[in-house]
Amino acid sequence: MSFFLSFFYRHLFWSPPKPTTSFKGKTVIVTGANTGLGKEATRWLVTLGAQVIMAVRNVNKGEAAARDIRSNTSCAPDALKVWQLDMSSYASVIAFAERAKTELPRLDALLANAGLHTEEWRVTEGNEEHITTNVVSTALISCLLYPKLQQTAVQYKSDAHLSITSSDLYYAADFKERLAPEGQLFATLNDEKKSNMADRYNVSKLLEIYIIREIAAATPYDSHRVIVNCVPPGFCHSELTRERETFGIKLLKTVLARPTEVGARTLVHAISAAPASHGQYIEDGVKIRQTLRHTQGEEGADIQRRFWVELKQILESIRPGVTSFK
Repeated sequence: MSFFLSFFYRHLFWSPPKPTTSFKGKTVIVTGANTGLGKEATRWLVTLGAQVIMAVRNVNKGEAAARDIRSNTSCAPDALKVWQLDMSSYASVIAFAERAKTELPRLDALLANAGLHTEEWRVTEGNEEHITTNVVSTALISCLLYPKLQQTAVQYKSDAHLSITSSDLYYAADFKERLAPEGQLFATLNDEKKSNMADRYNVSKLLEIYIIREIAAATPYDSHRVIVNCVPPGFCHSELTRERETFGIKLLKTVLARPTEVGARTLVHAISAAPASHGQYIEDGVKIRQTLRHTQGEEGADIQRRFWVELKQILESIRPGVTSFK
């Protein structure tokens, strides 16, 4: 079945199953947890017994979301904690990770869900904002918290999980920046004159697949017990497209979009997935799917290599040693 036929079939004729795996006694961090998929994934997780750290940019909005979740799940008051995290700031990411390592007795899963989708050119931390938020900061928090995940897996003799919320739109990425000379990939992505902002979100989701593959390759499951994967939740009703609610997008939402709660199921499945999902793209959280286009063949491998070399240099400049997985 072609990519597009599969996409339409999944959205029109199939629904991800409700998650049933128990998270009792486990601690999960969900980034971007105050709205959309992150909020609904949090609702599922506390229903299944987890303690959830809601990592949010705006604490007041996070507390409001936590109150809403508590009101209809009857979870214990301490099942939800709201912590500040601004993914557009490396200092905020580092401070959040240090707090987690210091204050949390255990960390069983990190659901790196926070993301940005805009067609406006904005710069944060010296990068175009998609690159900072969706790419560098997502990799940074993953690498910073990986040791805590591994420690928990060893101490409690149970699998830990690291999952990034991906998107089917990786497939649509034109990614003309891939043609940049060796060592100039990020420089090209950060050149406003060469940018195609209509493609930028798609590119950021493609780059997240490379991140998962590289972290997984550096941390074999058998010796680390941390399952690393990425999950596309499908096209869902959420606030991700709030900055570009065109008539076409509204029409597509009406015809195809999954309810937010249904999309959130896929995220919960991903952070309870089996070891076979390590380093994989888990379609709807339940099916390992081979990725296509710029992730395939020698060209895909070369793009991934060049991207990871540059990203590692950036991450190491932010926090030396952060990519040295043991």
